[in-house]
Amino acid sequence: MSIDSASASNATGQIILTRAIPLFARSGFTGVSMRDIARAVGITQAALYHHYPDKQRLYLAAMAQAFADKADGIAAAVESGGTPAERLQRFVARFTELMAGDPDFRALLQRELLDGDEVRLRLLAEQVFVQPFQAMTRLAQDLAPDCDPHLLAISMAGLVLFHFETAPVRRFLPGGSQTHDDPAEVARHVLRLLSRALGVEGD
Repeated sequence: MSIDSASASNATGQIILTRAIPLFARSGFTGVSMRDIARAVGITQAALYHHYPDKQRLYLAAMAQAFADKADGIAAAVESGGTPAERLQRFVARFTELMAGDPDFRALLQRELLDGDEVRLRLLAEQVFVQPFQAMTRLAQDLAPDCDPHLLAISMAGLVLFHFETAPVRRFLPGGSQTHDDPAEVARHVLRLLSRALGVEGD
């Protein structure tokens, strides 16, 4: 099954995805029915099925929509030239900005990982995340040829994501500060950590 982007090409298709994203973020794939989505959009279930014949196809399209600007932003940051250190700086800054600005997408990702549905995870990996991840692995290879680029790319993303995922409890831990919720501060910290670990400071 592939994501049916044609359904999102018209105004109603865009509205469906826009309304579906926060519903899936709040309640997860299993917690949202096609009836719920049709009601949120203000159309009949029959009209909704005209655009998306099943919930899984709609869900994947919603994930793709939620991730579209992030994929473009990651690619632009990583592949627009410069030294590996400069590309890393752009990646960290842009990825942090994108993740900080979209709690619905972060919730969608967390829920999907917790659900652990292998079919949906495979489809998301192959149809939504693969292109930006390939760009990240190319950057990882250029930064540290002696490291596993797959693991390094995961670590680069994880250092950013974990700050936001743990924010609800992190604020109660000793030494916390309001500045730690500032995306620019998170980006500076992650970049400093990665640059020192990879030996690319000052490139």
